[in-house]
Amino acid sequence: MVTIVDYAKRTNAEGKEFFILRLQGGLELVKSSQTGQMYATAKTASITSTFTEEVCKSLIGQQLPGSVSRVECEPYEYTVQDTGEAITLSHRYEYRQEGDTMEEVVHQGKPELVEAL
Repeated sequence: MVTIVDYAKRTNAEGKEFFILRLQGGLELVKSSQTGQMYATAKTASITSTFTEEVCKSLIGQQLPGSVSRVECEPYEYTVQDTGEAITLSHRYEYRQEGDTMEEVVHQGKPELVEAL
């Protein structure tokens, strides 16, 4: 399950505004590669919506079936907000509906998702 935790306004290439929903996966415990200590985290992703701001606000806290998965992508530069450090990443996090396995994606005619899996 994922939880809608926030929303944000965005503008597309044509200048039209729309809202995204920020999704958060479940609690994960991860061991730091630098300190060796465990810490709690959760993967997050965003999806576009056709909703108004009022509807987006009312959806916060709602849970959806699925998960947030790490997906490899073309390398891109990302600036860490806390430190200002620019780093290169080659992955992103994406929402996956429950049941979106490779076999189901292929059989449902979703070839655009096959590469991401």
